[in-house]
Amino acid sequence: MRKRQAKKRPLLPDPRFNDQLVTRFVNMMMWDGKKSVAFKVFYDAMDIVEAKKTSEEKTALETWKDALSNVMPHVEVRSRRVGGATFQIPMQIRPDRKVSTAMKWLISYSRKRNEKSMSQRLASEILAAAKEEGAAVKKRVDTHKMAEANKAFSHFRF
Repeated sequence: MRKRQAKKRPLLPDPRFNDQLVTRFVNMMMWDGKKSVAFKVFYDAMDIVEAKKTSEEKTALETWKDALSNVMPHVEVRSRRVGGATFQIPMQIRPDRKVSTAMKWLISYSRKRNEKSMSQRLASEILAAAKEEGAAVKKRVDTHKMAEANKAFSHFRF
């Protein structure tokens, strides 16, 4: 058990978009410490999104941020033992957890797609999420449905 909560270390903004959220996303996507490879995958995906996008007024970064906000869950269920029974209790999510959960879902469901390269998979998932469709958005909807179904146990909240 920690004595106190760990300090949040500041992230450097990424070189192309100058955005800390992009760096956080790339850090989550990275495998085996290969950050430059992860940045290349992300930037290639952004180029594909820029080429494929339908509305002309939004940039690729804005499309990605829209996709991320469409995937973000607002409530989740947590297990809690009450008198020998385990209940799924719906709870609000902290803002930083919302973002990290959305990123994890976006990355994991892009990895499960069947396009040729990771950048194409990521671009497809971003475009689908921006239009409120795709596997990551379905995961958010399922999470919300689960919370709605277990609303009766919300008085066990801790």
